[in-house]
Amino acid sequence: MTLAQLAGKNIRKNFTNYFLYFASMIFSIVIYFTFVSLKYDSTILATSDTSPKINSAFTGASAVLMIFVAIFIWYSNAFFTRKRKKEVGLYSLLGVRKKQIGRMLFYENLMMGLFALVIGILLGSLLSRGFVTILMKVMGYDAMANFHISPQAVINTIVVFTVITVITSFHGYRLIYRFKLIELFQADKEGEQEPKASLAMALLAVLCIGIGYWLALQNILESDVWRKLGFMVTPLVIVVTVIIGTYLLYSTFIVYLLKLARKNKKRFWNGVQLISTSQLLYRMKGNARTLTIIAVLSATTLTAVGTAYSFFYNNRSSVELADPNSMMFIASDQRTTNEVQDRISRDPKHEVVYHERIPTLQMKVDITSLNSKISSDIVSYTVISNTAFNKLAEVQQRKDSLALQGQEAAVLDAGYYEGLSPEYVGSTVSLKAKELAENVTFTSLKRYNVLNLRTANTTVVVSDEVFAKLQKETPILNLEAYKLTQEDDAKSLTSEIQSMLPREAHFSSFYTDYAAGMESSGLIIFMGGFLGLVFLAATGSIIYFKQLTEANADKDRYVILHKIGVNKKEIHKSIAKQILFVFVLPLIAGISHCAVALTALSRLIQTNLVIPVLICIGAYACMYIVYYFLTVNTYYKIVTKSNA
Repeated sequence: MTLAQLAGKNIRKNFTNYFLYFASMIFSIVIYFTFVSLKYDSTILATSDTSPKINSAFTGASAVLMIFVAIFIWYSNAFFTRKRKKEVGLYSLLGVRKKQIGRMLFYENLMMGLFALVIGILLGSLLSRGFVTILMKVMGYDAMANFHISPQAVINTIVVFTVITVITSFHGYRLIYRFKLIELFQADKEGEQEPKASLAMALLAVLCIGIGYWLALQNILESDVWRKLGFMVTPLVIVVTVIIGTYLLYSTFIVYLLKLARKNKKRFWNGVQLISTSQLLYRMKGNARTLTIIAVLSATTLTAVGTAYSFFYNNRSSVELADPNSMMFIASDQRTTNEVQDRISRDPKHEVVYHERIPTLQMKVDITSLNSKISSDIVSYTVISNTAFNKLAEVQQRKDSLALQGQEAAVLDAGYYEGLSPEYVGSTVSLKAKELAENVTFTSLKRYNVLNLRTANTTVVVSDEVFAKLQKETPILNLEAYKLTQEDDAKSLTSEIQSMLPREAHFSSFYTDYAAGMESSGLIIFMGGFLGLVFLAATGSIIYFKQLTEANADKDRYVILHKIGVNKKEIHKSIAKQILFVFVLPLIAGISHCAVALTALSRLIQTNLVIPVLICIGAYACMYIVYYFLTVNTYYKIVTKSNA
């Protein structure tokens, strides 16, 4: 029998032991192949107007995914080879040469890699159609995906995973050379030292995380610390301090707390509490690095997915802020204006909620007095009267009105940004029209607009008296504003109206911006959700593999506990507590880091992220709970298998 045949026989007879590693490889290949297939999918390329951007986005994301998948497979392989050390030692004890054992391990890993590659590509081909349909849906398209296997995706996946499989196979080959025979047999019985932890190091952990949080929550535009450290260096300082603090949190702070808990004799000696606390204490130092990685990955995943989902979730409200009217344009040609009105009124799909003609003045204004950080001191304002504003506010159901007198004015700035936008309230500007100049003082700021942003820009409301004076010196521009039902499904009508109007009409529509937002935010949420799902599965699997490694090492100890009278119910309770601790620690840290990051981000982009982020955290926690129960049940079965 050749070594290759022996390797195949080993895989067939011990497939139960090989299954976890094999399943991990298939999962990684399915995810990667499905993701790469989207990059080359003909439905996406034919449907989307921004297919080059989608291609670039998927290229960058697939590179990140490739690195992450490689690390995940390497970790899975390390778990798999650890379980086989005793088997390898037995081969060596029976006289099989190291070179032959190494080649056999190489062949086994290579065979599993090739089998996983074939199965993964087949499963990925079946799943890719569903993912294309989901992507089209979240981007706002109704296109149906056709079943298609991309040759480019197949070649890309084969190259990437062949390289990964060969590298991990060489890692298995070197196993026999890296350990002595006694180490292979005693791998699971190596003693563990009680970890040391000082109060100073525990406080340092809290200090590092506190510094990172404090820097992240500073107002970027006003903070002296950000200016002194630099806007490129400060984020790096935040990341480094939080990661170091998280590692010290697990390696010292938690160890310190567990030692304090051990001093509480009444609680420590209560039932299986002794077992749970001792196991956690002795294992915490060794688990610190893994828990840190999982906490950081969880925080990164939740932040990315939460941010992506918030853009998707807030798309409609953002567009409503920019486009309060379904359609708006400058009415220059009465004949064309009448044709547009006739076309809109005849459309069977959309009813006209209101149609208003707003007289406006387009004026260039010097805003030097507003202490603006805008590069230009001369800006274009659309000026409307108090009466026109109140009329539009009423039909738009804003429950807001103005009563401006004399030289009072109000500004409508939907894109107002604290710290960057001009300081309006209390400031005075001069509205110049030929021979006339009217100085008006801003007494009110409205962070919304009644006119569409792309047609009107920033809007200034003046009293009816001032407007009457200015219109004598400045030509009136009438803006046509329409509010329609089902404005988010007006593709054909919008396209037709736009083709009827000249470019100088400055046509803007709710549907155009809504569809663009759905496409971009849909792509972001899809990629964020996809990568987030992969990271979640991988981090959950890492904890799962880590706990199963410990279960195999602890099997004999639980046999002894059972023999001295500890029943299986108490053993299950002890295991559940230990594993809950391991699962909850990185989850809490990840959620905490995510909360701080998203608080800082929400301030920066001035958007409320609470609801979408809570939804993402809830979904993430629910999936983690599934992993928790799976790990508890598997761990329990391993340690009680000999006690039946």
